[in-house]
Amino acid sequence: MFTSLFPTPLHLSPPRTLPKHHSLSSSLLFLTTTTTTTTTTTKANALPLRHALASQRDKPCSPPSSSSFPPPPPPPPPPSMESLVLRLHEISAVKFGSFKLKSGISSPIYIDLRLIVSYPDLLRDISQALISSVASTAFDIVCGVPYTALPIATCVSVYNGIPMVMRRKEIKDYGTSKAIEGEFKKDQVCLIIEDLVTSGASVLETAAPLRAVGLKVTDAVVLIDREQGGRENLEENGIKLHAMIKLTEMVRILKEKGKLGDDMEATVLKFLEENKRVAVPAKEVKEKPRFLGYGDRAKLSKNATGKRLYEVMVEKESNLCVAADVGTAAELLDIAEKVGPEICLLKTHVDILPDFTPDFGSRLRMIAEKYNFLIFEDRKFADIGNTVTMQYEGGIFRIADWADITNAHIISGPGIVDGLKLKGLPRGRGLLLLAEMSSAGNLAKGDYTAAAVKIAEDHSDFVIGFISVNPASWPGAPVNPAFIQATPGVQLVTGGDNLGQQYNTPHSVIHDRGSDIIIVGRGIIKALNPAEAAREYRLQGWNAYVGRCS
Repeated sequence: MFTSLFPTPLHLSPPRTLPKHHSLSSSLLFLTTTTTTTTTTTKANALPLRHALASQRDKPCSPPSSSSFPPPPPPPPPPSMESLVLRLHEISAVKFGSFKLKSGISSPIYIDLRLIVSYPDLLRDISQALISSVASTAFDIVCGVPYTALPIATCVSVYNGIPMVMRRKEIKDYGTSKAIEGEFKKDQVCLIIEDLVTSGASVLETAAPLRAVGLKVTDAVVLIDREQGGRENLEENGIKLHAMIKLTEMVRILKEKGKLGDDMEATVLKFLEENKRVAVPAKEVKEKPRFLGYGDRAKLSKNATGKRLYEVMVEKESNLCVAADVGTAAELLDIAEKVGPEICLLKTHVDILPDFTPDFGSRLRMIAEKYNFLIFEDRKFADIGNTVTMQYEGGIFRIADWADITNAHIISGPGIVDGLKLKGLPRGRGLLLLAEMSSAGNLAKGDYTAAAVKIAEDHSDFVIGFISVNPASWPGAPVNPAFIQATPGVQLVTGGDNLGQQYNTPHSVIHDRGSDIIIVGRGIIKALNPAEAAREYRLQGWNAYVGRCS
């Protein structure tokens, strides 16, 4: 664990400037002969420096020996809190007027420490003074409260060699989706760094995810304590507050130095007296919508294929779709036989099969009926209505004859659904709309996703759901429970490939992201035993669904 690397009193000195005649070797010599209050050069550290000096020995213009250099000047006295307060006032980080705080109350004084990022010397001095104030506190890592304290914590980490983790204020719905970034171990002690504290809400918001990942949080250090209940609120949550200065002390300094008039001083002190205990703002708790099981949702579907898919999922206890993206029709039929008992849906890309024959569809349907699964041709139609009508029903593939489900982009507008419905609905088929995609950098998000939902609602007799990535994050989520959510890019471990595909686990997709069907490709079809792999994915997907229902 770390204790403060700067014993009291703290000496903050600017970087020393070497004389102009220093060469590489003299700089290295300077490093070996200069010590700080916190480190001592060891023989092991000095060894590579001696080698570096030896490499310079025979070069011309050798620098003078170390004895010719005067000893470095003594460090200047540490900046007092008074000087820090005045420097903050000088850059307008201390403001007077009427300001609404995070706690919801209006304050006549506002401290804006976001400005210090533009003043490196001040940022450095505040950072080092902060860490020196917890000299007797033991900890392993630091974490700054986003966003203002992030640069302060970074300076503490870099200047003192202390590992740092970072809390995401907004957790992303892609990549690792972590709340805490960085390397750490369970039960390590994390010191929270903050700029100032009013009620302590921001510190508690940071402590919660840190504790959730197994870190211990017992201390927080801040520059300014507004003396409005933060210390007490944090103590009630097991966190000791270390503050460098109280707000009343700041006001006194500014008044004594002529930076604050009598009236404003009285206003601020009265405000602090009347607001000694600001409660932590209560978090709005949204009532979690009741999750309907697949059986209940089957009753809501207006489309026969959508209803049948839900029923198959319940009967087989499977929410697994295998993406049979193989090179030949023979391979695809073989995979269908192997994984058929485990799946509710088989996804095909018929246009990549060089040995496709007109009887392919009927042969695949026989396997689907044998093992009770549906067929999903991943055609991704994207043209205008008249064109997709011919593509769907005609050509050599005649998709409408054998595929229970197909899908479409909405880039051409709702007319594409009208065209596909014209041929698909009389056959009892269903359509999935691509609302999101799992590849990095795709454009199917935001307004595009919202438009897909609107089109689906307008055509709910034919549209049975969506290809999606994180439907739980959609505005207004969850959407109509009659719609099925199917998510590609699923593997047993998170990650990605070199072509931009992003992978998430079955539990993440079903339990956390609000999807219904996991679409798995390479994790099964490239496995040594596709049947066993399919069984493992089915169990994980179904268990995630059961957990979501409970």
